Amino acid sequence: MPATSVNIPTWLFLLLVVATAYSVVMSILYPGVRWLLRRRLNQAVDRLNTSLHIKIRPLQRTKREVMIDQLIFDQEILALIEERAQQENIPRDELQLQVRNFAREIVPSFNAYVYYRICYWLAKKATRFVYRVRVAAADRKQLRAIDPESAVVFVMNHRSNMDYVLISYLASDQVTLSYAVGEWARIFPLESLIRAMGAFFVRRNSNNPLYRKVLERYVYLATQSGVCQAVFLEGGLSRDGNLGEPKLGFLDYMLRHFDWRTSRNIVFIPVGINYDHVLEDQNLLSWDDKTRRLTKRQHLGRIWTFFRNNLFISSRRRWQRFGYASVNFGVPVSMRDYCESRALNFNYLQKNERIPQVNDLANCLMDALRFVLPILPVPVLSVVMLKAGEDALTSLEIFGRCDSLIDAMIQRGAAMKPEEKPRHRTLSASLDMLTERGMLVEADDHYRVQPGQHALLQYYANSIRHWWE
Repeated sequence: MPATSVNIPTWLFLLLVVATAYSVVMSILYPGVRWLLRRRLNQAVDRLNTSLHIKIRPLQRTKREVMIDQLIFDQEILALIEERAQQENIPRDELQLQVRNFAREIVPSFNAYVYYRICYWLAKKATRFVYRVRVAAADRKQLRAIDPESAVVFVMNHRSNMDYVLISYLASDQVTLSYAVGEWARIFPLESLIRAMGAFFVRRNSNNPLYRKVLERYVYLATQSGVCQAVFLEGGLSRDGNLGEPKLGFLDYMLRHFDWRTSRNIVFIPVGINYDHVLEDQNLLSWDDKTRRLTKRQHLGRIWTFFRNNLFISSRRRWQRFGYASVNFGVPVSMRDYCESRALNFNYLQKNERIPQVNDLANCLMDALRFVLPILPVPVLSVVMLKAGEDALTSLEIFGRCDSLIDAMIQRGAAMKPEEKPRHRTLSASLDMLTERGMLVEADDHYRVQPGQHALLQYYANSIRHWWE
């Protein structure tokens, strides 16, 4: 037969070339590259585990879709789906779809490379950019003696959104932390970065029983797998500087099926956090007045102003503006020892019996938090100036009253040693900070509270209120 040729349009030829290239990439190159990257990531995790006190758990290395499927087919969740389908006449397929959406919303996608190469670097730079950082521990021997196979839970007070950054930076050489993060952070590209850090998103005040069951089962799964978690026991940011009432939800999720004889041990570590300058203090004080809340545009404006004013000045000058960020690690509370000493087994308690026991534990942890809350210069100065009322004090009078106040707090049992008392030079720098911020007014070395600033000073004084009031 004579040779024939087929003519096709140029656009169709290009389309065929693109389709062929796509097929080659997706069927040959992409699987190979993905395998190579996963292999290198696993090798990196293995190297990290040799240096971490509490290792990265297998659950954190499990594919996200596998964890989602594990929740979807969890027996307790399936039982609740069956119950709701019968009581409310809702199709089971619709309820299962809701569960899948809830699971996808909650389950993180931990990436060790992102956590240690990107997030750790950012946390370190951000923390040191703003604050002088101080770290202390109530009993270092007990912290070192924690069984690395335990499920460790850092129980913290919540002063600032910098808490996430600060603790992630300070604890990264020992553990990888998994946080519960509110819906405020579900914005691009922050959402993907937070998931890669191993954090999971939580809806505040959700009354959907199916959502709460999915969240409960994920928290239980992570706890029983030994994932190290960080929990803000108050639930949200302190609006007035005081420690709030403990929220029992997460503690109950962790302990609901805890049997101290057979379950993996859970160790709670109280972590007290305090600052000389909480970056969002003004916004927190005005939170209840919705007319004074900042819009997203105003928030972005404040962030731009912050970087514009601080990016090109020296570290010493920035530290004079923001002072100290301090973290104290308290004495660990082993649930195995706690339950054994009280002949208590949460796994066999009904809800009406279990909740009072969880509440007792929460109050115990809150007392431990109060004990280790750092005593910093600005809160001490705030107490002294508030007690002075309308009187003007010289700097020497202020320093003397600060010394007396700290001595009194130490005598009452505060977690501060006499040699850790701030020097007069440090107090002087903090006094200048309060004056520069407009909280105090100075004339001829006489200081008094600026009218209208009592609430802000009270906010800082409240952080150590349990020691001086």
